[in-house]
Amino acid sequence: MHQKTLNKKQQAVAIWLILGVVMIIIQTLLGGVTRLTGSGLSITEWKPIMGALPPLGDAQWSEAFEKYKQIGQYKIVNSNFSLSDFKSIFFWEWFHRLWARMLGVVFAVGFIFFLIRGYFDKKMIRPFIILFILGGLQGLVGWLMVKTGLNTEDVHVHYVALSIHFIAAMILACYTLWFALQLLIPQAERIHNSAIMRFTIILIAITFIQLMYGSFMAGLKAAAVAPTWPMINGFWVPPTVMTHSLMYDADQGALMLNIHFMHRTIAYVLVILICWWFVFAKRRVKNSGSDQPTASRSILFPPVLVCVQLVLGITAVLCSPWLGRGKIGTFEIIAETHQLVAMFLLMALIVNLYVFSSKRQ
Repeated sequence: MHQKTLNKKQQAVAIWLILGVVMIIIQTLLGGVTRLTGSGLSITEWKPIMGALPPLGDAQWSEAFEKYKQIGQYKIVNSNFSLSDFKSIFFWEWFHRLWARMLGVVFAVGFIFFLIRGYFDKKMIRPFIILFILGGLQGLVGWLMVKTGLNTEDVHVHYVALSIHFIAAMILACYTLWFALQLLIPQAERIHNSAIMRFTIILIAITFIQLMYGSFMAGLKAAAVAPTWPMINGFWVPPTVMTHSLMYDADQGALMLNIHFMHRTIAYVLVILICWWFVFAKRRVKNSGSDQPTASRSILFPPVLVCVQLVLGITAVLCSPWLGRGKIGTFEIIAETHQLVAMFLLMALIVNLYVFSSKRQ
């Protein structure tokens, strides 16, 4: 009876953690919308408490708009903005920050509730401390990212800062998911297979690199620099690859083209490797001689997701460029779906890593 009660408690905590993962994914998508609509610099202050409320009344709206007028994005790109235009971009950044606050509340309230009800055991304390530290750091990284664009020279936040913010969110989501998996998947449903585990780790590492280049693409608006497929503006390998950096370069046009090339190339590599991984893992699971439905199901998702992701990426490139000015069109919808499936792919690989990294019995 005690074990049954403990399992129910563990399941409740796991569901709460999964809710957190879903909220992090939604928060990341809202960040993508904020970026795509050019809304990220509309709020020029960081007010963790009072900032939960949008401007109330004409006077506060005028004050917020005047502060926005002092930065480079307004002076260089949006100098023709009306107050109505400003409100349209303000909404997305405000909602992005509001959702982050709601995420913090859900974690804090849930933690207090489960702590009082005695749902935690000692082995959960350390993971929760790490979880809250990662969450707090994510908020700080987000504000430091915004600050890179709050000046009179830049019109967007720095693409490297954007990438750090995004990768930090993915690390937080992966850590939270791993914590939940420890409570959800019984040890008996896991398999110890070092070969599959190592292969999966390699795929996760490459996926993180791909996510980094994807955030570079978003930060530099590099999809529009080569709206062609399968070639890149008539080249399989752009000439700039041999003469300019693949990550940072003073020549913005060359940098955008090179990052675009790298993002496409890594995508093809991932498709090939994940399909190979699926065949490899399926054979190993079959040869294990035991019925493992969890492992058999979990290996199905990465190859499906990576192929869908490739199609979405190609479609997004062909539908670029951005609309901006707080608007959402075909490209923005496809780009956000592309980002969502990328996060699903990463989560699917994390689940497989957990399933195949069981200790030897």
